[in-house]
Amino acid sequence: MQAEAWIEHDYNPFIVFDNNGKILSLNQEAQYLLGEVAHKKIFDIAGAYASMTYGFKTTIIDIAFGSYKFYAITVGYDDESTIGIKLYKSATKKFANVEEYGESANIYALLDLCISASSTNSSIKFRKEFDPTFPDVRLKIEDFMKLLTKVYQSHLQASTTITTRLALITGEYIRFNNKKYPIFSISIKGEARDSNYEKSIEEIALKGNCTVHFEKDET
Repeated sequence: MQAEAWIEHDYNPFIVFDNNGKILSLNQEAQYLLGEVAHKKIFDIAGAYASMTYGFKTTIIDIAFGSYKFYAITVGYDDESTIGIKLYKSATKKFANVEEYGESANIYALLDLCISASSTNSSIKFRKEFDPTFPDVRLKIEDFMKLLTKVYQSHLQASTTITTRLALITGEYIRFNNKKYPIFSISIKGEARDSNYEKSIEEIALKGNCTVHFEKDET
C-alpha cells in the first residue's frame, strides 16, 4: 500500500501549499475542514509555525475552526516553493450513555420558538441561515430548548444582531441498532457573548448529549 493512500484517508487534515498560498494537494479530511475555514488562514498558520530552517516542526497548540478542534500541528518544508501542514484533531467527546432516546422533532419549529421567546421585549435583530432540506431529528426536546434559550441569553446583553445557522454535518452520523441518525450543528453568533453562562450551558449540553464550542462572539 502506498503512503499517499494512508495520507488521503488520515483522520487528520493535511494540506500542501505553494509559496503564494495556493493549495497543491490535500486529503479528504482537509476538504471537510475547508468548509469551515478559509484556506488562507491555514496557510498563515503554517507560515507562523514553520521551522526557521528546512525541516519539520511540531507545535502543541489549541486551535478551533467551527466544529473542528485541534491540539497540535506539524509544519514542514524542504525548499522555498512548498510548505505542508498537518493538524491533529482533538478526541471527539464520548457520551456515557449511547441509547435511542428522545422524540422526533421539527428542528425549524424548535429554533423559531426559541428565537421568538428570546426576541420578546428586545430590539435585537435575529437573522436565520438554515439548511432548507433538514430531516426531522430525534432529541430530548426539553433539554434542547433549555440549551438554546441559555445560549441566546448569553448573547443578548452585548449584541445588536444575532445570527443563527443550522446545517447538517456532511458525511457524519450516529448509528444505533442499524439505524442512522444525522449529526447537525447550530451556530449562534452576535457581536459578543457573556462567558459567565458557559458553565450552565455546558451542564445542560452534557445532559442532552450535545457538544458545545465557545468562541469570542459565537457558540
